[in-house]
Amino acid sequence: MKSYVAARAQLVTFILFIIAIYFIEKFLESKKKRYAVGLIIIPTLIANLHVAVWPFYFVLFLPYIGEYIISLLGNANLIRIIKIKFLKLKLNKKNINEEKIKNIQARIASLEAEMIIQNENTNKRRTRSYKIIIEKNDNVKALILIMIICGFTGLLTPLGDTPYTYLLKTVEGNTMDNINEHLPLTLINSKDFLCLIIVFLAILLFTDTKIRLRDLFMIGGLLLLALSSRRQISMFVLIGSVVLNRLVTSLFNKYDPKGFDKLKNFMLKSEGVIITVGIVLIISIYMFKPKVNNQYISESSYPVAASNYILENVDIENMRIYNEYNYGSYLLFRGIPVFIDSRADLYAPEFNGGRDIFSDFINISNISVYYENKFKEYEITHVLVYKNAKLNMFLSRNPDYKLLYNDDYFYFYERLASND
Repeated sequence: MKSYVAARAQLVTFILFIIAIYFIEKFLESKKKRYAVGLIIIPTLIANLHVAVWPFYFVLFLPYIGEYIISLLGNANLIRIIKIKFLKLKLNKKNINEEKIKNIQARIASLEAEMIIQNENTNKRRTRSYKIIIEKNDNVKALILIMIICGFTGLLTPLGDTPYTYLLKTVEGNTMDNINEHLPLTLINSKDFLCLIIVFLAILLFTDTKIRLRDLFMIGGLLLLALSSRRQISMFVLIGSVVLNRLVTSLFNKYDPKGFDKLKNFMLKSEGVIITVGIVLIISIYMFKPKVNNQYISESSYPVAASNYILENVDIENMRIYNEYNYGSYLLFRGIPVFIDSRADLYAPEFNGGRDIFSDFINISNISVYYENKFKEYEITHVLVYKNAKLNMFLSRNPDYKLLYNDDYFYFYERLASND
């Protein structure tokens, strides 16, 4: 998760997703209203803080709903339940004689007796289940209603219908094929992730540990997401850790229940809490200490000095700058309007009236189009590039570009042709 812990909206989303899982579990356990309210508040926050992942919130509900549907389909008493309801409707009819009433009541009693026997057999099979545990929780029906209500929280934002259309537009756009974190995952290049999958498989294949069907659905769905887009590794690790924790707990509880109970009771005492907090603090200090003297912003990656020059010497109100992808966010942070920034999706044609800013940036930076034509199209007045950028090699030799500022990492030009 190290590379995903950054000053980005996703950091807040990660926390909200984990809280959502907790609320779902507690609601199914107790059906208390406060958890339902929390589940409705969370997507409202996400719609206003990180709209790009708002649709993923509903994925969290699907494993629970899927397990409930499977439990219904696997219920051998389902037909008996329907028959009983049909027979009870007959009892409510007028002009029905006593003999028919007795026959119907006898039939209902017979069906209910069969249901009791069937339930006992089903419970025995579930107890003897080797790997997968299917639990039927009728609170899931209320959970489905909550999910439907959450579907309207996308309207509680000043962004209009963006929560409903953003993901669709992103998928239809061209950024998915060019941004590294959107590309499919190659397991051989993600050995840490591969090890995590092996841990899951080892527990499930080589031990007697059972897994709940909803947990299996959750892990399977998250794995599919991670394989299709490497950025979803974060979601697999984050939410998968909840499932892994449950499996490991079950493993210890099965092979050493007394020892596990002792450990659990100790960790819930003040001594256990102190030890846990102490370990976290020691690890945190160990990780933080080497970075104490680091610059908060690396001047080799972000145009710190160049931004100072621009703000002091250029009229940014009338400037139309061409900049590169990686440091556009820093320019925005300094209040400088940009050509592009690291929110690649927003520069696809679906968000810009058909104008493909993202592809234009790719082509300009790779010199696969004549940069001057594109600069005329966008009415560019200034250009900020890395010192070692391909484009800089051409601009440094072009008399129509005046070098206003340069340092060890960045070059800043004025496009003289824009004044013609």
